[in-house]
Amino acid sequence: MTAHPVSKQDQPRVVLSARGLGKDFSGFTAVNNVDLDVQHARIHALIGPNGAGKTTVFNLLTKFLQPTRGKITLLGADITKMKPDRVARMGLVRSFQISAVFPHLTVLENVRVALQRPNNLATQFWLPMSALDRLNARADVLIDDLGLREYRDTRASDLSYGRKRVLEIATTLALDPEVLLLDEPMAGMGREDVKLVANIIRDVAQHRAVLMVEHNLSVVADICHHVTVLQRGEIIAEGDYDSVSKDPVVRSAYMGSEA
Repeated sequence: MTAHPVSKQDQPRVVLSARGLGKDFSGFTAVNNVDLDVQHARIHALIGPNGAGKTTVFNLLTKFLQPTRGKITLLGADITKMKPDRVARMGLVRSFQISAVFPHLTVLENVRVALQRPNNLATQFWLPMSALDRLNARADVLIDDLGLREYRDTRASDLSYGRKRVLEIATTLALDPEVLLLDEPMAGMGREDVKLVANIIRDVAQHRAVLMVEHNLSVVADICHHVTVLQRGEIIAEGDYDSVSKDPVVRSAYMGSEA
């Protein structure tokens, strides 16, 4: 039987794109000529040895750093020179390597805080605390979707490390992002927490794009649709995990490790 080419309509939509992305620091080139396409409802991994430039690429995409050269587009709009807060409002939201929840607030209270901005309550400081009760229904949906129902009234400081990371994902989803960037979401986790968070990310990606920096290559192999490998700030390979893991250049970059 003759195989038919995939039509343009069947291809996933590109929601975040970079072309010729570069960043120099006082004569040192940290990122050079990076092209990236992140697609809707796909998990895209950015991997590479330490010092490869992965976090710098994240900081460029989210506008924590301004690129020295290149172009970044989000949902078809040029965001290269935009400020981070505007980019976040457009639907590009990130997490960080260190969990960023409020430890002395409950799970519900953390999610309600995150919901204040999209519901125009973030700057209305004169309103009583009861005004936030209107956010409970949406907060409970997020809490249920991410498997945190039994921890709804638990302080974040009392959660396991893995569930703190799940709570952080819940607070980012409160902003209803089109693209979610996760910086080493599995860092420091035990096996059970890794499995929990991996399943959460897989579910989250059904309705949005996910770009993640991750060192746990078994997770990358398990849940990621596309992998981009960086070394010294440049792309050395990309494709599905099976193909990049067999690439001799990638194997050399990892010096015989899991890749």
